[in-house]
Amino acid sequence: MSGSPVPPDAPARPAGPAAALAAASEHYLRGEPIEMSALAAELGVGRATLYRWVGSRERLLGAVLAEMTERTYRVAARGVGGGGAERIIRVLDRFMRAVVDAEPLKAFTERETRLFIRLATMPGTIEDRATELLTKEIQAEIDGGRLSVPLPTRTLAQAIVRVADSFMYAHYLGGNRPEIDQALEVVELLLRPCGESSGPPER
Repeated sequence: MSGSPVPPDAPARPAGPAAALAAASEHYLRGEPIEMSALAAELGVGRATLYRWVGSRERLLGAVLAEMTERTYRVAARGVGGGGAERIIRVLDRFMRAVVDAEPLKAFTERETRLFIRLATMPGTIEDRATELLTKEIQAEIDGGRLSVPLPTRTLAQAIVRVADSFMYAHYLGGNRPEIDQALEVVELLLRPCGESSGPPER
């Protein structure tokens, strides 16, 4: 499908960075490689135009993974009850398990493990998006009087994201499996001074 001509009667895809991200995301969700030449042909533009839109293949992949992070997080947070540290632990539990079970991510990491680790665990687009989402989650609990934090909210959120990443992707860093339960234990320790202990997360 990638790079095939668009039938004359097919609606034209809007041009621009958003279209490039949408097309790349579609390939990612199908478990397909994201190749710049094929993507440019699919969008009906030259490679130079595509690179001007997205900056580089690595930046485009980072944007795709950040978009998938947000989609997965919003689904994980949907319908989670409770409040304070307990709710945050439950959301993170659901989110991390959804990430490690995601088939598109498995397909991508089988092809480009090192690139994924660099994109996912170093400061950048993915970490920024996850931190932003978690900052809003923590702030909502603070505003509701269910949580009190001794650190700036974003600093705490960023620390939690980095802890979660290091355990969630342990199997790519030399471990045998994702260590989600261990990640949740550490996150609970970070949140415990901010509120009551959440106890084991309910699934």
